[in-house]
Amino acid sequence: MRTQIKTTRMKKHSKILIAVSLCCGIIYLSCSKSNNLADAYGNFEAREVTISSQLQGELVFLDIEEGQYYEKGKLAGIIDTVSFYLTREKLLAQKSVIRARSNNILSQIKVLEEEKKNLITEKRRLENLVKDNAATQKQLDDINGKLNVLELNIESVKQQNKIILAEMEVLKSELGQIDNQISKCKIINPVNGTVIERFIEQNEIVTPAHPVYKITNLKELDLKVYIDGSQLAEIKIGDTVTVAIDSGKKTMRNFKGVISWISSEVEFTPKTIQTREERVNMVYAVKIMVVNDGSIKIGMPGEVYF
Repeated sequence: MRTQIKTTRMKKHSKILIAVSLCCGIIYLSCSKSNNLADAYGNFEAREVTISSQLQGELVFLDIEEGQYYEKGKLAGIIDTVSFYLTREKLLAQKSVIRARSNNILSQIKVLEEEKKNLITEKRRLENLVKDNAATQKQLDDINGKLNVLELNIESVKQQNKIILAEMEVLKSELGQIDNQISKCKIINPVNGTVIERFIEQNEIVTPAHPVYKITNLKELDLKVYIDGSQLAEIKIGDTVTVAIDSGKKTMRNFKGVISWISSEVEFTPKTIQTREERVNMVYAVKIMVVNDGSIKIGMPGEVYF
């Protein structure tokens, strides 16, 4: 009987020890799990740039493919420039005509200036003759009259040249506008990045502000997360944080991230959060820049540890 009672007590003690061990394990796992909880969750975004046409016309050349990486400054496309070049040639011809007219006017001015020099020489000679009573005052007055008329003619011709030069300036302005239009016919890739979408094909007609393609820098992505007000004191722009993504069923892969933007305005939790309790929370949006080695995709979920 005593042996049976002793065995029963030992079984009870064993059950208690097992229960205590299980409780401790559960507590430990809960603690370790809570300690490993991320500070914020979100999805990766890319800074997309939509490249548009500045002019209307036929897209005669387009060297852009989706999924390809292109450097800043690459010639991506050309809009038909024939009409602009024809107008430019016409303006250049007009410029040559105006230059010829101006040169003709300048030649006339030189002839008149030379005639004026001769009259001035003749005037001085007559002034000396008048002093010696070898010439009359009327002869000197005639010379002065001719000089006055000649100076008026020179001034008139110079005014004509000013008008021609003004026409030349107008023509230069028109040529500058045409050259500007021709330069806008070239679609130059403005940033380094990968083309993620192409909206038009070669030989189609484009219009001003018509999107041609969309490009983004996939080498640097932003993880956009939301935090509550109590976490604001823990972070600032420029801080280095740890960003994690799913690497398998039970593993995570860590990246270094830098906080690049913190919203200055509070907002309700985005509607992507399904529960009513979380939606009514007031939060701040935060962007964390992460250098992508190719494993992070746009829209992929991520979590951050401050």
